[in-house]
Amino acid sequence: MPGQDKVNLAAKLRQFEERWSPRIVGELNGQHVKLAKLEGEFVWHHHESEDELFLVLSGRLSIHLRDRVVDLEEGEFFIVPRGVEHKPVAESEAHVLLLEPSSTLNTGNVRDHRTVETPERL
Repeated sequence: MPGQDKVNLAAKLRQFEERWSPRIVGELNGQHVKLAKLEGEFVWHHHESEDELFLVLSGRLSIHLRDRVVDLEEGEFFIVPRGVEHKPVAESEAHVLLLEPSSTLNTGNVRDHRTVETPERL
């Protein structure tokens, strides 16, 4: 993304409605900054080579791990280490900022109807 303009997250979130379909809003050092609207349960998956940061901007998000559940409120984040199987769950709509390497596929090692091969840039 050329230029160094500020990014208004609320304005970017208003540009799409789809759930579980992250949008790229910035890049730095080989990392994508993504926004996503989440609702319901996602698929169990892991990322072989990438850590993944979930920062909750609004709503609540639970990150299910095989041995525990991490509940996140607005303003909290959790980093899922590479190789750790996880399943995000949002009982009602949650807005999330993701920070992850640009190579990260949203469904990790799983390919299904929610897989986004090339995230849209906003």
